[in-house]
Amino acid sequence: MMVSASIERELSAETFPIRDGVFVAVVGPSGAGKDTVIGYARARFADETRLEFVRRVITRPSDVASEDHDTLADAAFVEAEADGAFAISWEAHGLRYGIPADVDWSVANGRVAVANVSRAIIPSLRERYANLAIVEITASPEVLAERLAMRGRESRGEVLARLARSANVTLSGSGVTSIDNSGPREAAGDRFAEVLRKAMAFSDISGLI
Repeated sequence: MMVSASIERELSAETFPIRDGVFVAVVGPSGAGKDTVIGYARARFADETRLEFVRRVITRPSDVASEDHDTLADAAFVEAEADGAFAISWEAHGLRYGIPADVDWSVANGRVAVANVSRAIIPSLRERYANLAIVEITASPEVLAERLAMRGRESRGEVLARLARSANVTLSGSGVTSIDNSGPREAAGDRFAEVLRKAMAFSDISGLI
């Protein structure tokens, strides 16, 4: 991942936003089941070479039960960020998150990159990628509260605070698809799979123009 600094330097000489491929930004409140829906699609499209499910870098130990990600200590993350190792990065809930710079090459070469990101970075993503699809995974407040409580990571007060913050965030702009994941994962997963099929079809056409 550290070699990605050279990728960032080469791309800086080209025109942004990056075209041809599609960046699929999966967003939504904690407990909505974003990783579950992404995992469903990853299994569904296991042999699809046009899709890249981005492995995030987080300053938190990896937990394969929820998300299998790469881990960096806080100081190492800051150093990697300064070296251009990330296409985009952000902070949330006391943690740092990064999307490896390699994803820029994937999108520039016509692939569809799928990543779980923060809603706060949507404006930056719109500037970076010409073809941005935003998928908002939602769930009812009752389901969110139950799922967050089952994680056991936070106190009741922290869970309530998360829910309050989520209620105050709304998405606007083009290319936003909302998927309710309150029920069976297959229902939400199939809708997400359809979004990815359309993204791949669009990428195929875009690469010919």
